[in-house]
Amino acid sequence: MKLRQAMPLLFLVAHTAIAHADDQSQIAKGEYLARAGDCIACHTNPGDPLFSGGLPMPTPFGTLFSTNITPDPDTGIGTWNADQFYGALHTGRFPDGGLMYPAMPYGSYTKVTRADSDAMFAYLRSVPPVHRQNKSDELRFPYDNRELILGWRTLFFSQGEYQPDPGKSAEWNRGAYLVEGLGHCGMCHTPINALGGNDASQAFQGGLIPMQNWYAPSLTSNKEAGLGEWSIDEIVDLLRTGVSRRGAVYGPMAEVVYDSLQYLNDADVRAMAVYLKSLGQGQPPGAQVSNIPVPESSLLLSFGQTVYQAHCAACHQSDGRGMPPQYPPLAANPSIQMQSAVNPIRMVLNGGLPPGTQGNPQPFGMPPFAQILSDDEVAAVVTYIRAAWGNHGAPVSSIEANALRSAPLD
Repeated sequence: MKLRQAMPLLFLVAHTAIAHADDQSQIAKGEYLARAGDCIACHTNPGDPLFSGGLPMPTPFGTLFSTNITPDPDTGIGTWNADQFYGALHTGRFPDGGLMYPAMPYGSYTKVTRADSDAMFAYLRSVPPVHRQNKSDELRFPYDNRELILGWRTLFFSQGEYQPDPGKSAEWNRGAYLVEGLGHCGMCHTPINALGGNDASQAFQGGLIPMQNWYAPSLTSNKEAGLGEWSIDEIVDLLRTGVSRRGAVYGPMAEVVYDSLQYLNDADVRAMAVYLKSLGQGQPPGAQVSNIPVPESSLLLSFGQTVYQAHCAACHQSDGRGMPPQYPPLAANPSIQMQSAVNPIRMVLNGGLPPGTQGNPQPFGMPPFAQILSDDEVAAVVTYIRAAWGNHGAPVSSIEANALRSAPLD
């Protein structure tokens, strides 16, 4: 009799244990997906509690502040349900129907599946709640009128979950889902127009990131950073550790690797590499026409070589081959020869450090030279690097160097 009475209790205990294990599994999955989506980058202000928002995001239209997405019921998403969270990702609307500014990358997150959305919501519900009021955005007129977003959405937002390409492998499709959806790589690597929108017809063709004054190279053209000529292992190394024998990541991309990509599993990083490699097309940079007269060009290159030998050759070598992966090669490096010279100029001025990752815990950095080199010297050495050793980058001017001295360091 006692055994029979105990059986329902044992069943209840076992059932509760299984449910708890399922919940923990869902939360762990959601944490992984939140890492893949790099949610921490915008929703956590450095030094503040996780996901409590308040990060200022300067834009050409004014400053936006990220929101609190902890489960606090008054200031966070504690009163949201899974349907409302999915609606935010999928449609770019708040639970009350209000329109989100597209700084929230719902143009990419709309591709996220309902199952993945539910897992992310379960994870966010599990983090410590933080009672912190959201800051009001500081946008100029007329951009402070959210109703204008309706026009923006008509032009640039296409709602719908990712649909696998039946003509591609499961691995390719997984990579496309991560790159186009959760990873929202197109937010930076697709040109941004005057309205702050991305033209789908120019997807992954690169462009200047106006908020940060960095150039996100084209992923489709091998004349820039297209990865068609890279091996899968080289792409995996770059995504996972921030360095490879082909080069290293700096600036905003270093943050992406540090906060997000280094935490992805081997299968997902490889899937992303397979997809990214498939985007690459065209040949490496060909000869570009210089607008500098030949005698003046010769003087500029000679001056640039002098600066290079004095400050750069110790690490990158006189022949530009570097000592990869610690010191990236400059010879035959497409990122040095891109149409935009913003990134090499900024590296000379501000220096940089690849992210410290599990695969590269003690990265080698480049010191800043802004206090050492004049605008003329910066222009000369960057021009030399872009033209030496068979490189075919166009020259840069001291005016371009001077304009980037005041650029934000992040």
